[in-house]
Amino acid sequence: MTKIKGDPEGQEVQAEACSGERTYHELLVNLNPIAQPLASRRLTRKLYKCIKKAVKQKQIRRGVKEVQKFVNKGEKGIMVLAGDTLPVEVYCHLPVMCEDRNLPYIYIPSKTDLGAAAGSKRPTCVIMVKPHEEYQEAYEECLEEVLLHGTGTLEPAKG
Repeated sequence: MTKIKGDPEGQEVQAEACSGERTYHELLVNLNPIAQPLASRRLTRKLYKCIKKAVKQKQIRRGVKEVQKFVNKGEKGIMVLAGDTLPVEVYCHLPVMCEDRNLPYIYIPSKTDLGAAAGSKRPTCVIMVKPHEEYQEAYEECLEEVLLHGTGTLEPAKG
């Protein structure tokens, strides 16, 4: 590799690439077509914080099989799905289950970040956060914003 003198922009790009952190907009490139409703950058950060608090209290369900099992048993909580999971068939039935049971759900851009928020090195495509009194305020704030995005309630089809 050769150095190019006087290229301050190139150094910034290299520094970003080395850090491993990708911006919210870079993560949006990898979204699959069913990732709606998608959390905003601010809500995504709030959800990560809520997930971290829930992990400390052991109040999360992680992975498609575990989440599906407890949704069928009637557990309540916010379902957070990763928008960059492929193939989509792995978890495309979960939003339908949520709508049938009036559970709130939302997509976030990255399964890697979702897994990291849950304290794992392994990417995770779905997490259910259950309510708990230790982080009730953060949970309710997230729940309110998720419901504003239009999930958790069945809306009649227009047409």
